[in-house]
Amino acid sequence: MLTFFSVPKPFTGNIAILQKNAIRSWKQVCPDCEILLFGDEPGIKEAAEEYGVRHIPEVKKNTYGTPTLDDIFDQARKLSRHDIVCYINCDIILTGDIIEALKRIPFKKYLLVGQRTNLDIDTELGFNENWEHDLRQQARIRGVHEGKMGIDYFMYPKKSIANVLPFAVGRRGWDNWFIYNARKQGIPVIDCTPAVLVVHQNHGYGHIRQKTGTRWEGPESDINLNLIGNPAYLWDLDDADWTLSEEGVTKKPFSLLGIYRYFILHSPGIFLPTITGIASGIVKMKKRGI
Repeated sequence: MLTFFSVPKPFTGNIAILQKNAIRSWKQVCPDCEILLFGDEPGIKEAAEEYGVRHIPEVKKNTYGTPTLDDIFDQARKLSRHDIVCYINCDIILTGDIIEALKRIPFKKYLLVGQRTNLDIDTELGFNENWEHDLRQQARIRGVHEGKMGIDYFMYPKKSIANVLPFAVGRRGWDNWFIYNARKQGIPVIDCTPAVLVVHQNHGYGHIRQKTGTRWEGPESDINLNLIGNPAYLWDLDDADWTLSEEGVTKKPFSLLGIYRYFILHSPGIFLPTITGIASGIVKMKKRGI
C-alpha cells in the first residue's frame, strides 16, 4: 500500500528514543507498509534489523558528509514496492489520520503535505491500545503548531515526482522548493492539516555540521538556497492549491497570494526580476513570525 522512506540521524542519546518512536508509529498506523532507512550513521543498521525494515547504507553525500536528497528520492522511487511513497523526517510520529487522508484523495497525481505539532517527548512510547488517544491529548494540552514554512512529510505517487535537486537533507529551504516544484509541474498540492495530526518530537540541532545559528543555519543551508536560486521559490503550506478537511478535498478559494504565485509559475521571466525583492521580504517576515 505505502512505502515510507527516511534518512535518520545517528541513533545516539535522546534522538535514538525519538526515532524509534517515529518508526514504531509508522508501523502501527500502517502495518503493511514498507519502510526504507537510508544512510550509514551509527545505529541505523541495528534499528532496521530491530524493526524488520530495509536499510540502504549507500547514499550520495555532499562535501560535508551529509546525504543528498536527489539520490535518496531516486533510490526510493526505484526500490519501493508500492506505488505510493512518503518521504518523512525520522522524528515524526504519525497517527491513523494520515491513512484515512490517503483514502480520500481523488487525483492520480498529487502531493500530500501538512503542518506538524511540536511536542516534548523524552521516553519511548508504549504503543498500547490507547497510545494514539493519549498522544492526541498531550498534543492538545502541550503541543505547539509549527509555522507553515516547515514541512516534514511528502506523500505522492512515486512516478509523479522526479528530478529532485541535490539538497542537503535536514537543511533549510528544500521542503519549500518541493511544494513550488510540484505546483510548477501541475501536480495538485493538498494541505491535509485540518484532517491530520502529525507530531514532531522536539530535539536539538547538534548534528548540524558547522552550523552558525540555533538550528540548521550554516554553509549547507546556504548551498540549498543557492540551488533554489530565488527566494520567490520558497513556498509553504499556504501555497497548496487544495485542502483536505472533514468535507473532503476542496480547491482553495481565490486570493491575492494565489494570483502572485500564478505569475511566478507561468511567467517567471517577466515577473521574477520585479518581485524578487517582495518575495525576499515575505520570507524574512515569515521567519520573524510576522
